[in-house]
Amino acid sequence: MYALVDCNNFFVSCERAFQPQLEGRPVVVLSNNDGCVVARSNESKALGVKMGIPYYQLRESANGRRIEVRSSNYTLYGDLSRRVMGILREACPELQVYSIDEAFMVLDGMSLDQARNLCRELVRKIRRWTGIPVSIGIASSKTLAKVANHFAKKYSGYRGVCVIDTDEKRLKALQLTPIDDIWGIGWRSAPKLQKMGVNTALDFVQRPSAWVHKHMGITGVRTWQELQGEDVIEEENHERRQTICTSRSFAETIPDLDELTLRISDFAGICAHKLRKEHSLAYEVCTFIQTNPFRKDLPQYYPAATTRLEMPSSNTPQIVSAALRALESIYKEGFQYKRAGVIIANIIADDAVQGDLFDTEEEHRQKADKVSELMDKFNSSGSNMLRVASQRPGHYAEGIRREHCSPLFSTSWEDLIKVH
Repeated sequence: MYALVDCNNFFVSCERAFQPQLEGRPVVVLSNNDGCVVARSNESKALGVKMGIPYYQLRESANGRRIEVRSSNYTLYGDLSRRVMGILREACPELQVYSIDEAFMVLDGMSLDQARNLCRELVRKIRRWTGIPVSIGIASSKTLAKVANHFAKKYSGYRGVCVIDTDEKRLKALQLTPIDDIWGIGWRSAPKLQKMGVNTALDFVQRPSAWVHKHMGITGVRTWQELQGEDVIEEENHERRQTICTSRSFAETIPDLDELTLRISDFAGICAHKLRKEHSLAYEVCTFIQTNPFRKDLPQYYPAATTRLEMPSSNTPQIVSAALRALESIYKEGFQYKRAGVIIANIIADDAVQGDLFDTEEEHRQKADKVSELMDKFNSSGSNMLRVASQRPGHYAEGIRREHCSPLFSTSWEDLIKVH
C-alpha cells in the first residue's frame, strides 16, 4: 500500500508560509529572470491565469486584478521541502522522494485504519510545523495513489486524505479522471487515445491489455496494470546522468570577458557540486556562450568548446579551470552575449576510476577533493560563502532578474522575520 504526499501549490505555499497576508489572495510565482508563470494559487487559477504565460503579458492585468507576483526563490523552496520530507521520514522510514514537493510512503504492514490515521495526523503536523498544506492519496499502487491524491486535493470533504480501498471506489475514481490526468500518460499519448475514444481512465482500463500494448507499448501496459490496482512500478532507479548542464539567460546582455568569466565560474562550480552529490566524476567540460537570437539588429554568435581532463574529476577548482580555458578559446569581442552555460559530460562513478601507475598528481587531487567537500558543507544554503577566486561573491542567483523575490526567511540571518 502506498501513500502519495503532495504539497499543494508548493511554490505559492512556501511564499505564504512566511507572508500570511498572501492567504486568500491570487498569487503567481515566476521562472528564472521573471520570464513566465510556473506556479499559481487556486485564486489565480480561478481568474484564468494560465501556466506558462509570459510575465509581460500578465503584468497589466495583474495590476488591474491585484495579483501578487513573486520571483522564484528556490533556496527557500528547497529548505521547506527538506523540512517536509524530514517529517515524513520520521513517520515512515520507507520514503521514496519523487520530486521537490512529492513523495511516496510505503505503508506495508499497516492496517487501513492505521494508514488513514497516520496520514491525517501528517496533514495536520506538516501544516502546523512548516505552514505547507499537503494532500495525501492512499491506494494499492502508485498510479492509483496519484489518482486518490487528485481527489484529496480537489475536494475539501476528504480533509486532505483520500483512500481508494475498494473496487467500487477505484472504478468511480477512474470514471471521473480524464485520461490526460493519469500519471504515465504523456502529452503525446493523450490526444492519440482521445481520438480513439479513450477519454477517461475508466475507458483506458476497459480496453484489453493486448490493445494497450499495441498502441502504447510495455510502459502503457504497466500504467494499465497499476490502474487495475496491481503494484508493478518499482522504486525509480536513479541512473547516473550522462550529462549535467547549468546555464542561464542574463537579465542584461554581457559584452566583456571579465563578467562572463564570473558567470561561467559560477556555472562550473554548480556542476561540480552536482557531480559530487551524485558520487560521480567527469572527463569533459564544455562551455558555450550565445547572443540573443531575437535581436536581429545585432551580430549573432553561438560558439562552444570542450576541454577534456586527463583524469576524471569533480573538484570545483579543476572543473572551473577547465570551463574557463574553453571560454577563453571561444570568446570574441564585439558581441552582446545573452546566455551562457557549462555542460559536464563523459560521467562515471567515483569508484570506477582506472588508476595510473605513473600518476604523480593523485595526492594533489585528494587535497583538492577535501577542499571541495568543505565548500559543499559551508555552501549548503546556496550562499556561495566558500568559492574559487574567479567566482562571484554572494548568492548564485545574483545577476538573474528577480524583481519580486521574497527574502530567504529560513536560511539567512539577515532575512529573519522581524516582529514589531
